[in-house]
Amino acid sequence: MRVLVIDDDVRLYELLSGYLGESGVTAVHAKDGQRGLDELERVPFDAVLLDVMMPGMDGLAVLRKIRDKSRLPVIMLTAKGDETDRVVGLELGADDYLAKPFSPRELLARLRAVLRRAQPDANAERLASRNVVVEVAARRTLVDGAEVDLTGLEFDLLTVLLRRAGRVVPRNTLLEEAGRGDVTVSERTVDVHISNLRKKLGDKERDPPLIRSVRGVGYVLAKDP
Repeated sequence: MRVLVIDDDVRLYELLSGYLGESGVTAVHAKDGQRGLDELERVPFDAVLLDVMMPGMDGLAVLRKIRDKSRLPVIMLTAKGDETDRVVGLELGADDYLAKPFSPRELLARLRAVLRRAQPDANAERLASRNVVVEVAARRTLVDGAEVDLTGLEFDLLTVLLRRAGRVVPRNTLLEEAGRGDVTVSERTVDVHISNLRKKLGDKERDPPLIRSVRGVGYVLAKDP
């Protein structure tokens, strides 16, 4: 699990990072709202811990911008007793809130609960664009209704691209999200695997293509209108 902590309190982040790390959660820090939004554009996260009171762009403004683009789970961190911020945050689409000071143990419990609500049936996840459908739990790929045989890594790469359809995914992000401990992958071999994947999907004959290379950056998979 990867969580983005958007909070100008470095000491709080260091405390949370250590505790969450012991529970298998990787915490990444952004010390202000704009840096947090930039980080969300750069790499995928499972949830956001968002402080309300920050210099410059406050947490509520950041939440509005997040909700303009996604339903990514967001837990607001508010000042103790500040009911107004909690109410406004929930109305804007926050999934939960915690009043400072709080215990890391309670935060972890709320984080897990929010993720369970966000994915009530992860086994039924189904991703699609144009004529390509992926059934994640079954690890099945269908093109025009016919099953296509992909390698494990090809399937993982396709899943990452589908989950971020319409957005450029840098090669290093593809490596991070699709690379597994039993596979040694370099940026150059990612290009080879993407090429093989496109061939199996019949994408090399398609115009415009489903998967497009962005020179010097990575790949983008077309999003259905």
